[in-house]
Amino acid sequence: MGFEHTSVMPQEVYEHQNLKPGNICVDCTLGGAGHALATIKAILPGGTLIGIDQDLDAIQHAEKILHPFKENVKLFHNNFSELPKILNANGIKGVNSILLDLGFSLNQLKNGNRGFSFNKNEPLDMRMDIRNDLTAFEIINSFPESELINIFFKFGEEKFSRRIAKKIVGKRRAAPIHTSLELAQIITETIPAKNRFKARIHPATRIFQALRIVVNRELELLEKFMGTVPDLLLKGGRLCVISFHSLEDRIVKQALRKFEEGCTCPKDLPICLCGFVPQMKSVFRRPLIPTKEETARNPMARSAKLRVAQKV
Repeated sequence: MGFEHTSVMPQEVYEHQNLKPGNICVDCTLGGAGHALATIKAILPGGTLIGIDQDLDAIQHAEKILHPFKENVKLFHNNFSELPKILNANGIKGVNSILLDLGFSLNQLKNGNRGFSFNKNEPLDMRMDIRNDLTAFEIINSFPESELINIFFKFGEEKFSRRIAKKIVGKRRAAPIHTSLELAQIITETIPAKNRFKARIHPATRIFQALRIVVNRELELLEKFMGTVPDLLLKGGRLCVISFHSLEDRIVKQALRKFEEGCTCPKDLPICLCGFVPQMKSVFRRPLIPTKEETARNPMARSAKLRVAQKV
């Protein structure tokens, strides 16, 4: 079966990367390679595209899609947080653009067989990178009830966290919970009917999000990566980040605010002692969101937010 994915906000991303021939650009999350393909075409002749993905399926798919440009493309099976090491190992001092799409691909949802979908009977895995040790099965079947509550509330913002965690612990006493469909059914049964019927999303959405975040250390690695961004970009270089929920967007927004700040000394000091100067400037204050036409074509884009910042 072919790799299935539709790139989110392709026109907006292309426009705001500010690409030119000869640029060195990074696609930190290749996915279906749609963004990467548009990028490499824009930076030729003389440009270089560095593509990264922690999902081996995405790397193998990108190799096929980008094969005509292989002389100008370098692909790495890594997490995007390893970008500083990748650039250093390849003697690259700085790049002109960095793209980070924090969503998971339609291929992972439909064909990955890793339990990302609550509508399919798949193993409770949820690893983007199958080389990692922790799985959703281990969390669901061995973590203490108190820790499950914390995970569901902190990373899923699920108001029925206590009720759901208690139900899971009760079920696993009888037998381990093996599949995504089994877990989704337990969650659905636990949430009060009136809340299920009023909800715009599947009852298991927030719990599955929380598990995916913890299994893949998503917020931890995003925070680590965002702290390195100004050092990776050349002057005038741009960062584009597409996030899909408030926890991700908050990390990106707070990091950019910090980079935009100059002196943090008390206002009554006659001279600056901290030495801080602005490093980045947001291209627009509010994030861009997909058009209604795009979300009608691609429902997975409906919660996307695009933030763009430029190194000063």
